Amino acid sequence: MDSHNASSSGGNTSYPSVNCSYNMTAWNEGMYGLYTYFYLIIFIPGLLGNSVALWVLCRFIRKKTKAIIFMINLAVADLAHVLSLPLRIYYYSTHTWPFGKGLCLFCFYLKYLNMYASIAFLVCISLQRCIFLMHPFCAKSWKRRYDVRISVVVWIVVGLCCSPFILMRTNSDSAKTSGCFKDLPTRKLGLGTAITIMTFGELLGFVTPLTIIGFSSYFIIRSLQESVRAGHSVNDKKRALRMVLVCTGVFLFCFAPYHINFLLYMMVSQDLITQCTVKQVILQFHPISLCVASVNCCLNPLIYYFLTTEFQQQLSRQGSSVLRGRLMSLESTSSYKE
Repeated sequence: MDSHNASSSGGNTSYPSVNCSYNMTAWNEGMYGLYTYFYLIIFIPGLLGNSVALWVLCRFIRKKTKAIIFMINLAVADLAHVLSLPLRIYYYSTHTWPFGKGLCLFCFYLKYLNMYASIAFLVCISLQRCIFLMHPFCAKSWKRRYDVRISVVVWIVVGLCCSPFILMRTNSDSAKTSGCFKDLPTRKLGLGTAITIMTFGELLGFVTPLTIIGFSSYFIIRSLQESVRAGHSVNDKKRALRMVLVCTGVFLFCFAPYHINFLLYMMVSQDLITQCTVKQVILQFHPISLCVASVNCCLNPLIYYFLTTEFQQQLSRQGSSVLRGRLMSLESTSSYKE
């Protein structure tokens, strides 16, 4: 969550109840700067990377197997979040939001939709590569429409599961405040509700996906070792292992900090953690973990390029065509002048 739970004095920003005597105003201004510069840094790479990836994946890869459908959905999720970044940058740089509460909540929702859709599709990619490697006949009989149906289910489930992030920010104070994102007021949760959300979010959003990706890596490594001992070709298995390991790396780097801190953050919000220094560290690490989670929209295109042979070939082919067209245009212009 982008903000904290109990209202602080002197502003719209809300925080978990903190009795510590450190400067919350200075810290709040620092968060505005952190979000502004960080989103500026990732906007261009995220926009270009995912736009090119989506263009290549949708237009030039006709054989949509080997998790290509899941990669397309992953690129869509990333691009949706990236396109909302200019509004976030505007708010954090000007401290004003003139675009209405509906658009504010929608952009707020997109951040978490992107995070958990990315997690879900990384799991789908890893699991499918593992299953197809272990059961080649299953890969041959697999239909593209199956991936499409799975993707639709993923979007519906993730969309519904992320809806509490909006519901928790639509209380009676929401219409009174002119703030957005981290400055949106938050509903006060009971202890039972907080524990339920915390458990549900951590198990389904982090522990279960990490377990699935971990087992996928283990089975591929074991299959690779058996093939090496038997003297069989291992190129496909090496590529599959590389794909799953990179998915694991992106997952851990981007989402582990947020989910570890989210657990502690909810404990602070419910006053289960009372030590002042610990509270301060958890609260100050929260925006950093959210920024790190947003890096996934820049890292995911690397999965498509470095780990998908078809993507490399099509991108190189199209790049060469564009370059040849440009050179021919220059030659024609030169000849005309002569």
